[in-house]
Amino acid sequence: MDWKTFMAETEANIGSFSKEVPDTVRGFGAMGQAAKKDGALSEKTKEFIALGIAIATRCDSCIGFHVRSLVRLGATRGELSEALAMATYMGGGPSYAYSAKALKAFDVFSEGQP
Repeated sequence: MDWKTFMAETEANIGSFSKEVPDTVRGFGAMGQAAKKDGALSEKTKEFIALGIAIATRCDSCIGFHVRSLVRLGATRGELSEALAMATYMGGGPSYAYSAKALKAFDVFSEGQP
């Protein structure tokens, strides 16, 4: 999978759909901002949780969004790998395959990052 192309297409599709349901999009955006806000858990920790759920539900676009956020938040490959190990443990074989996808997405989105 070409992660960058896939995510660009996903964002374009979401953009088109968003024009049809702007109130829903505003509500979803507000919910996302509230959920990701640093509190007892950091935004980074919350993104790891979201990535685990994305793997369990086998959502490629969700994996892309949350891996990109984790790269932005400074997650290391080691941190990601440990989170993926836990997701694999909890989800078995299908999560194993999707964890491998998530690690590949991390490598792609980390290119050029410090």
